[in-house]
This record gives sequence, structure tokens and C-alpha cells, in this order.
Amino acid sequence: MSVDTLKDALPGYAKDTKLNLGSVTSTSQLTDQQLWGTVLSCALATGSATVIRELAEEAGDNLSAEAFEAAKAAASIMAMNNVYYRATHLIGDETYSTLPAKLRMSIIGRPGVEKVDFELWCLAVSAVNGCGRCLESHEKVVRDAGLSRELVQEAIRVAAVVNATAATLEAEAALAPATV
Repeated sequence: MSVDTLKDALPGYAKDTKLNLGSVTSTSQLTDQQLWGTVLSCALATGSATVIRELAEEAGDNLSAEAFEAAKAAASIMAMNNVYYRATHLIGDETYSTLPAKLRMSIIGRPGVEKVDFELWCLAVSAVNGCGRCLESHEKVVRDAGLSRELVQEAIRVAAVVNATAATLEAEAALAPATV
């Protein structure tokens, strides 16, 4: 099982991350599609090859082919949107928010899965990428669609734990002695 592989790979100092990874993937109130789409899209957002490989395998066991592709699409579109909307917000000149983005984003309108699930994945990826404007926008959409604050919080918790797992394992890999 790939979550277990990642848990086993985490060093002793990351015990909290290890326990949280087990908890967020086994005690979730999200639907299986919401949970594993969040896990996969956030793993992709971290850029960690190890985390992506391990979690994609398990996500593949829990998602339809369409949902797997949609989770990948959420990570991809938000990689672009998070940079654009975070930058235009951080500039501090509200005029930028009135200008058309002129970026193609049609996947958001037709993601191939329930729109609320796709929007939840976009929200979680925005948490990983640190885009406040996107977090606000996607949170409003999922709340208007009927998701509770507790479910939104749960998706953000998944994002935080997947990100911490990736950061820890990447740091350990960088600190490992080079093999000749």
C-alpha cells in the first residue's frame, strides 16, 4: 500500500506527519472521490516524484479513470492560476483584478467529474501553492454547492499533510550522502 510506503519512509522526527498521513487518508468524511482526488492533485502540486508515484498508485485504486484525469487537470490548471492570481493580488493594485486574465481555463467549466469535487481539488492545490485569492474563490464555490466548512477544512488538512510528507522526504533525499 503506497500510503504505508510513505509512512515507513518518513524519519523519526516526522512522527506527527506520519501519523497525520495515516489519519487523513483513513478517517476522512470526504467521499472516496473527493479524498483521493485531493490526495492526488496535492501530491502533483508538491512536485515530489516519490510522493507522486506512491500516492498516484493508491489514488488509481480509488478513483475512476475520469476522476484520476480530472485530479491531474486540477493540479495543472492551478499551477498556472495560482501563480497568476497570487501575483496580481500581491502587486497591490486592484486594477489588475479588473483586467481579463486571457488564460484558457475551460477545464474548470467541464472537468469530467462533479464540479464540486473538482473545485475542492482546486482549493486544496491552492492551499499547497499559497494563493489566497484562489482559496477564497474556490471555497465560495464549494460552500455554495453545499459542502460544509468541516469538509473544506478536511481537504485543507489533506493538502497540508501531503505537502509536509513531500517536503520531509525531499529534504531527507537532499541530505542523504551522495553515492558514487
